[in-house]
Amino acid sequence: MQVALGCDHRGLELKGTITGLLTELGHDCKDFGCYSSEPVDYPDVAQRVAEAVASGKFDHGILICSSGIGMSIAANKVRGIRAALCCDVFSVGRARQHTDANILCLGAETIEHGLALDIVKAYLATTFEGGRHFRRVEKIRSLEAASLDNK
Repeated sequence: MQVALGCDHRGLELKGTITGLLTELGHDCKDFGCYSSEPVDYPDVAQRVAEAVASGKFDHGILICSSGIGMSIAANKVRGIRAALCCDVFSVGRARQHTDANILCLGAETIEHGLALDIVKAYLATTFEGGRHFRRVEKIRSLEAASLDNK
């Protein structure tokens, strides 16, 4: 699986831990920044990861900031992205099964690293159920298209 990774300066340590897990699990990943503890603007990183996923070059993305909220909001502005902020294994399962989330957002300061790794494992192991959920995801795509048409 091809995974695009990104974080702001607050998520740097957790991104390193997750990169190790992805490598251990045999996934290919690309780091879209940031690369140091110097402050960066999270929307810039979110945009790079979201565009990489939306282009189809990457199967999934993982974004990390202090709370995960900013990354989630920014990533969801890119057409075709369904970024989900998840704080537990149950919600990440639903995000994948019911909404076909293609980017996982995490808060480096809201969950401990062990739980974050469990969430990442669950995210990567869970697939979209389709069925009635497909219809609902199509409605999300229609909302997205309609908002773009109204600009």
